[in-house]
Amino acid sequence: MKAVTALDRDAGVSGLTLTDLPYPHAAENDVIVRVHAAGFTRGELDWPGTWSDRAGRDRTPSVPGHEVSGVVAELGYGTTGITVGQRVFGLTDWARNGSLAEYVAVEARNLAPLPADVDCTVAAALPISGLTAWQGLFDHARIMTGQSVLIHGAAGGVGSIAVQLALEAGARVIGTGRSADGETVLALGAHTFLDLEASRLEDVGEVDVVFDVIGGDILDRSAALVRAGGTLVTIAQPPTVRPEDGRAIFFVVEPDRARLADLAQRVRDGRLDVRVGAVHPLTEAAAAFAPERRVTGRTIIRVTEDPQRSQSVATP
Repeated sequence: MKAVTALDRDAGVSGLTLTDLPYPHAAENDVIVRVHAAGFTRGELDWPGTWSDRAGRDRTPSVPGHEVSGVVAELGYGTTGITVGQRVFGLTDWARNGSLAEYVAVEARNLAPLPADVDCTVAAALPISGLTAWQGLFDHARIMTGQSVLIHGAAGGVGSIAVQLALEAGARVIGTGRSADGETVLALGAHTFLDLEASRLEDVGEVDVVFDVIGGDILDRSAALVRAGGTLVTIAQPPTVRPEDGRAIFFVVEPDRARLADLAQRVRDGRLDVRVGAVHPLTEAAAAFAPERRVTGRTIIRVTEDPQRSQSVATP
């Protein structure tokens, strides 16, 4: 099968190459997914799991990509709840070969059914961003109606979904980002946008929750904005500065089949807009993620065509 592989940790995305790999093996409780679309996070080339397995053994050449949508091609021994031929989407395992390939082996529990009317490219942009936004806001920050929520990077993959979920929960949302992001964030429904390039972060005042995806100085300065009893949540790095009378939480997203299904239903209902900025074929994966290439919305790799989707949009 064709797959994008990484061999050199220091080379970054320029070290990604398209090559031939053996068809993956379905272990117990696995499924083999024929990949229709895949999502990739630039930062994952710095993650230990990209280069070694859970026992610490080198596993290069490794296949990046931890978001997948496609069709189940094969079931491993003991796999239940999923059938061959079913459309699915979800997270691939952190320390195994990922989704930038024609086929990928995934633990069945990390996948959810994909409704026929949700496009595979949208589905591939949803797992990490959607689950991260949900878990940060509700599992960790435990936001409630009427609270104020400051969301850094509000135009990005995680931030844009967090804005929408927080608004639906009845929170007052302040989004931050670069000046070019303002129109996007306000169009998502945020009550206020703060330009981090032109305005003082401290002008926001006190908030109940800060959701950070940026880290560094922005994360440190955000601690002082959390009012008593509030929460600072970040996915960027463990916080070194904590709110004076509140909580500070760093977390890594976890798979959740039920929540994935709920997020897909929100997309179907029109309650959640997943921003896909560009779609490229597998042969252009390395170029698509080059540092100088910037697009609005997630970049997704279309690996193979979705036959069911093609039939639904075909001209009679």
